[in-house]
Amino acid sequence: MLHIPALRLGQPYESMTKVEILHHATGEPVALVSQVNSGIIGRDRNLIADDVLENYSVAELLEMSRHAAELFMTASLPLGDTMQSFNDYVKQLSSTTGMPITYCRHNASKIYNVLSQIETVIRGLTRGFDLSILDVGHGKSAGGTLSFFRDGRVFGAVLPSNSPGVHSLWAPAIALKAPLMLKPGREEPWTPYRMIQAFIEAGVPKEAFGFYPTDHAGAGELLRQVDRSMLFGGSATTAPYKNDPRVEVHGPGFSKVLFGEDSVDDWEKHIDMIAASIAANGGRSCINASGVWTPRDGREIAEALAKKLSTIQALPADNADAQIAAFANANVAKQISAMIDNDLNIDGATDLAQACRSQERLVHLGRCAYLLPTIIHCDDRDHPLSNREFLFPFASVVECPVDQMPASIGPTLVATAITQDESFKKRLMACSHIDRLNIGAIPTYQLSWDQPHEGNLFEHLYRQRAFQVESAA
Repeated sequence: MLHIPALRLGQPYESMTKVEILHHATGEPVALVSQVNSGIIGRDRNLIADDVLENYSVAELLEMSRHAAELFMTASLPLGDTMQSFNDYVKQLSSTTGMPITYCRHNASKIYNVLSQIETVIRGLTRGFDLSILDVGHGKSAGGTLSFFRDGRVFGAVLPSNSPGVHSLWAPAIALKAPLMLKPGREEPWTPYRMIQAFIEAGVPKEAFGFYPTDHAGAGELLRQVDRSMLFGGSATTAPYKNDPRVEVHGPGFSKVLFGEDSVDDWEKHIDMIAASIAANGGRSCINASGVWTPRDGREIAEALAKKLSTIQALPADNADAQIAAFANANVAKQISAMIDNDLNIDGATDLAQACRSQERLVHLGRCAYLLPTIIHCDDRDHPLSNREFLFPFASVVECPVDQMPASIGPTLVATAITQDESFKKRLMACSHIDRLNIGAIPTYQLSWDQPHEGNLFEHLYRQRAFQVESAA
């Protein structure tokens, strides 16, 4: 059987303890993944040379990243004792995550785009100063002298299994000279492992990479050991780290589409964009819309969305028309559906998608389960379902006066505001709990990679210092 080793300073490591990962549809074993314990993570942190990338200029690391983009998409790269083609990668990724193959390819393209346009990404993160300043430590800019030092000497990430595209968020760390310690998602070791191999093949020293499949305790140890990190997960996973400045938390996004008073009468023109924002990538991303807030016509908007999204069916992952991902653990889907139904028992919310189709929300195909798109109309913005997020196309439509919206929507990763009302735009611009603001009919999933939508990796890794040099006599 295929064995995926851990990587310790870039070297494959076979552990006595291994976890079997299974095909989501057949239940057949796909691979054995070596597991490491927290002790190994602690020992390796002390062995990693945190300056392993300092002998390379940023320009050289940018070129290696661009080369890695091509290798990731086209080359056969090491995977344990075998070689993995790109097509192998896509099939293996789909097999254990349940994501449609078409979405796996689309997410791979996101990673390719970030690495191939890495200079644009880094310039967006650094606000465009001369990147050679990071090689010397100081230099001149339009605003005077700049000096930075890398406070995040080793960067770590505890990664998810739900959407491969999120791996594009840690990819710029290499160009920013930070060695990596990564804990992959249980069902998704494929993407970070392949990215690491692409970087190594492109010339990045293998000693800059650690790949540590591990348990909950090991993930906690990794976050404690590294200087700076990213953590992906649900609210229960991320809550303990919410106020830890060393950890950049990527939890539920609660992204939303907001209608202004001036635009809501034209809501029918925007139904396709809103539906795509809800359902893109199978609804599994934090940048999917999980809420539509409007000053009026909420019921009509919800009915139109329900009618449009109710055409989405549960299809096998290898079907070219598949638009939602399977839950390999059918009990997870069952629990999510039961949670929604339980909250629907509270007055003030209605599942309008259910009335548009003959099937129930929860669909079983073999050993897998699917959750069909669900649109909830909420009469009350304080209803439990008015601001929820799940790993499938789910959204609530909520009515709220425009002047109360900014204060009422709560934490929002991406807000698409359909309005030209200058007063409303001004209040949204001042809203501290919106991370990314789109003005106009821009899908919530449409990102500009030169503008981080959640945190800034450069500011996470580097600190600016005051710097002076004595003038020559």
